[in-house]
Amino acid sequence: MQVNFIKDNKDKILSGPLELYPEILKDNRGFFYESWNKKVFNNILNENIDFVQDNHSKSSKGVLRGLHYQLPFMPQSKLVRCTFGSIFDVFVDIREDSETFGNWGCLEINDEKRNLLWLPDGFAHGFLTLSNFAEIQYKTTNFWSKEGEKSIRWNDPSIKIDWPLSKLDLNRPILSSKDEYAETLDERKKNGEIF
Repeated sequence: MQVNFIKDNKDKILSGPLELYPEILKDNRGFFYESWNKKVFNNILNENIDFVQDNHSKSSKGVLRGLHYQLPFMPQSKLVRCTFGSIFDVFVDIREDSETFGNWGCLEINDEKRNLLWLPDGFAHGFLTLSNFAEIQYKTTNFWSKEGEKSIRWNDPSIKIDWPLSKLDLNRPILSSKDEYAETLDERKKNGEIF
């Protein structure tokens, strides 16, 4: 499996997130690949990661989900892949003691590249659907927690994420009310709701 480090919006390597490319076997019948192998994955991270939940979502073009995370009492690391379509995936470092705190990174994840994103806890996560629709599947290291789930506003002026809305001929993405009215990173920090 090929592993790439990811740079943030200020050209610094983010400590933690990784882009993974599995080996894909192709022939005249189609393709085969292991999207996840516990032994290989844990060897790459040099950790013992135990996934407890698989999630699957479908979104239409222009839908933006995020930026979501869970609080430190119920942290949730994720292994994300897009099995149909294409997404612009974004992650924001919300680890207060990190030198890249408040910086963001991005990847285009799609069904052609078959790349995956490893996102450890301490990052808020979101994505914008680029294709007519996209299906996203991700494994998590902890269960969803209603009490622990938080969101940061997608257009937080202190983070300044460069969402590719113009490529979709949109001024605004399609949002849930929860994401539309989420607090900023500064507000979350004041409330003690970061890592």
